[in-house]
Amino acid sequence: MYRKPKWSREGVNWPNRQSSRFIQVGDQKWHLQTIGEGPPLLLLHGTGSSCHSWAGIAPMLAAHYTLIMPDLPGHGFTQTPPESGQSLPGMARLLRDLLTALDVEPAFVIGHSAGAAIAVQMALDGYIRPHAILAINGAFQPFKGLAALIFPVVAHVLALNPITIYAVAEGAKDRRRIEKLMRSTGSVIPEDMMARYRDLFTAPGHVAGMLGMMANWNLAPLVKNMAGLQMPLYLFCGSKDAAVPPASAVDLCQHVPQARFINLPDLGHLAHEESPEAVAAALLAVLTQASN
Repeated sequence: MYRKPKWSREGVNWPNRQSSRFIQVGDQKWHLQTIGEGPPLLLLHGTGSSCHSWAGIAPMLAAHYTLIMPDLPGHGFTQTPPESGQSLPGMARLLRDLLTALDVEPAFVIGHSAGAAIAVQMALDGYIRPHAILAINGAFQPFKGLAALIFPVVAHVLALNPITIYAVAEGAKDRRRIEKLMRSTGSVIPEDMMARYRDLFTAPGHVAGMLGMMANWNLAPLVKNMAGLQMPLYLFCGSKDAAVPPASAVDLCQHVPQARFINLPDLGHLAHEESPEAVAAALLAVLTQASN
C-alpha cells in the first residue's frame, strides 16, 4: 500500500479545509468539500489533481450554488479503489454511489479535463440528469492509431512498477519539476496552487492513483455515444491549452448536437486556476442562462 497524502500533514494547509469531510460509502472512503447555498453543483477535477483545483473559483460559485467537490477515486485524500473502479465507467458508478449516499441530485456539473468526461459518462449512464454540463478544457478525445494501443499499456506497466511510482514522488520534491509540468499545460498558476500539487505528487499513493486511472482509461466508447447526450454540453476552451487542443472541442461540436464552444482567451489547460475571476464569470453567465 502506497502512502497517500495525510490530512494531518499535507492537509493542514488545504484550501477550504473547514469545508472538508470524509465519508465511507460501501468499500470506498471519500474526501469531499461542500460549500455554499443554492442548487447543488457538482465539480469534478481532472487527472492528477484534487478538489483544491477549485479553490479560486469556489467562493464566487458558492454565492449562488451549493458546491459538492470530491477528490476523485485514487486522488488526493480519497481512497484508491480496485482496478475496476479506476476506469471511466467505474468512476462514474462510484460517484453515483457517493451522490446517492449524500442524497444529492446535481442541478449542474462542472468538470475539468478528465472530470468532464466522467460527468458526461454519468449522464449517458443515467446516473445524473443535470440541466447542463460545463466542461473546462474537457478531455474527450482518445488517442489515435498506434498511440491508442501503446499509451494504456505503458501507463499500466508504470502503475504496477513501485520503482516508477516512488521515483515520480521523489522527483516531485524538486519544485522546478512541478513548475515545468504545470507550465507544459499552457498555464501559469499561483504559487499556493503549485505548492498543493507538490504535496500531491510527493505522495506515492496519489501518483499510483493517477497512473491507475490513466492505465484504465478508454474514451472511445464515450465519444461514440456522446451524440445521444440529452442536455447541453458547454465546452469552455483555453486558447493556450497545450494539453487538450481547442480544435478537438471544435471537432466535437460537429457530431454532438448539444455541444457549444466557448473560447477562454489567453488561458491554458488550468484556466480556472490561473484566472479564477474571469472563468467564474464565464461559468456563471452560462449557468444563469441554462437555469432560465
